[in-house]
Amino acid sequence: MWLSESQKIGVAFCSGGAFFLLGGVLLFFDRAMLAMGNILFLIGLTVIIGPQKTLLFFARKQKAKGSAAFFAGVALILLRWPLIGFLVELYGIAVLFGDFLGTIAGFARNLPVIGPYVGMAVDRTGIAARRNAELPV
Repeated sequence: MWLSESQKIGVAFCSGGAFFLLGGVLLFFDRAMLAMGNILFLIGLTVIIGPQKTLLFFARKQKAKGSAAFFAGVALILLRWPLIGFLVELYGIAVLFGDFLGTIAGFARNLPVIGPYVGMAVDRTGIAARRNAELPV
């Protein structure tokens, strides 16, 4: 699967967003870094899959709770409640992207060194039961 030039830029924005989110958490929930990470992540997602698919993804009826939690978390971060906002946002991300966990776990099972450990963790938590239940896009 080859990415277009704009999709490569979107991946760079998402990577920058992940970097800033991680930096914000490591700096004890720095509000500015968390806000910048959220903005970069949303811009990157929009550039990767397009504006219409992004709106459709967040507007799906079955993803309404996750979308509401994600955007409420972003709003709480911007309103100077970074710890609570990050936790609410993390819940929203888990609901929105939780269907991918089984796919990621299936891939990680085939890795040479950590594969067996990932397999044990997946079997204990039951992540694989949700595998490919519904793809978001």
